[in-house]
Amino acid sequence: MKFLIAGLGNMDIDYFGTRHNVGFDVVDQIATKENLKWDSGRYVHKCEFKHKGKTILLIKPTTYMNLSGKALKYWMEAEKISIQNVLVVLDDLNLEFGKIRMKADGSDGGHNGLKDIQLMLGTNKYPRLRIGIGNNFHKGGQVNFVLGKWSEKENQILQDIISKSAEACLSFCSIGLSHSMNTFNSFQVKLKE
Repeated sequence: MKFLIAGLGNMDIDYFGTRHNVGFDVVDQIATKENLKWDSGRYVHKCEFKHKGKTILLIKPTTYMNLSGKALKYWMEAEKISIQNVLVVLDDLNLEFGKIRMKADGSDGGHNGLKDIQLMLGTNKYPRLRIGIGNNFHKGGQVNFVLGKWSEKENQILQDIISKSAEACLSFCSIGLSHSMNTFNSFQVKLKE
């Protein structure tokens, strides 16, 4: 049984530590915990490991966010991984910062990575883990907010969110989508006053 966890982000160093790259941060956390080294593959950086009898392939697309679907589709086909064994990890400004949500399907919510995945896979019915980044920006400030660095205040609880998201990914691979949704969708950590 093989699973694919795709963390979404942009590979350019300018994007590291930004809200839009939190998907990369989550798969990096898993790789660090498992003592894995990233290898270069077609359209991705990747690594593979065993967890509770399952083989898990982690990928970080190198295609830039807007072409994430190209990388995901290629590796699903190359590794013969079915869509229900794929989990896409991404930032979501429609979700409050401090919350995470696992879902079986849904709209792209204006997220360019999800738009491309939906286009390439021909469906919006694939599991995803949305990590709330909130929408604390003024009109016209969305791009700068999404591509901006985390605030000092956000950084105080960010590691908790990334760790819990990494746990949710491994749970998805071991106990399945619905049990993982029940376990992790109530997670919330509040910003300290």
